[in-house]
Amino acid sequence: MTDEQKEKQQQEEEQALEEQKQEGQVQEEQAPGGEEQAVEEQTPEVEEENAEEEKTEEIKNEEPEVAVEVEEEVEEEIVAPTPPPSPKRWFSLRVISGKERKIKERIELEIQRSEWGDIITSILVPTEKVYKIRAGKKVISERNILPGYILVEAIPQYFSGEMVQTITGMPNVIHFLGKTNPIPMQQSEANRMLGKVDESQDVGEALIEPFIVGETVKIIDGPFSEFVGDIQEVNEEKKKLKVIVKIFGRGTEVELNFIQVEKQA
Repeated sequence: MTDEQKEKQQQEEEQALEEQKQEGQVQEEQAPGGEEQAVEEQTPEVEEENAEEEKTEEIKNEEPEVAVEVEEEVEEEIVAPTPPPSPKRWFSLRVISGKERKIKERIELEIQRSEWGDIITSILVPTEKVYKIRAGKKVISERNILPGYILVEAIPQYFSGEMVQTITGMPNVIHFLGKTNPIPMQQSEANRMLGKVDESQDVGEALIEPFIVGETVKIIDGPFSEFVGDIQEVNEEKKKLKVIVKIFGRGTEVELNFIQVEKQA
């Protein structure tokens, strides 16, 4: 091999080596670019994962707030216990005897007009049912148990001076027990008075002019009508009498109802 050939061969080898080096540099330059591209291609996935993590964190952060709101709602539903109502008491009102019913009606109208019904709850004239025998007939009426008084039921702590003054300023009204500062009746006294009224309603009418043993009566009804006799026995429960009448000169006992006789004048 000549020198020229050797030199030519050496140049070709150097040129080939140079080309290999250039190719290596190109590969090295391409490699970083490829990694960047790979990183860029992975970025959307990473962003999606990050978004999911952020959403999860937001949900976790919101959970305590929801719990607080629920607790607040529960607290709002709690209702405070209603205080027990104040006890009502009876008050004694002094009035002119014989005017009790008219005064009762006036007070009730004023309560309705002034809307005091929640405070003044009842007006009572204590009475009992009674009857008389007139011309063989039973005449029923009512008699005052406590003449000259009316009972007023009210709640003491709300029974104001205005109410007291309005009631005592009515015609034929004198004053409350305690005057301008009404004093409630003793509960035992009120119960006794109300018990008399209830007892009268349950038992029925009472005879206003009771029959007395030994009293002379005239029979006005039945087979012994027009006979006169003396009362031997009185049965209040059954409303019957045993009367001794003279028939053909002999005393005969007959049993009669209260309404079959009348008292002799």
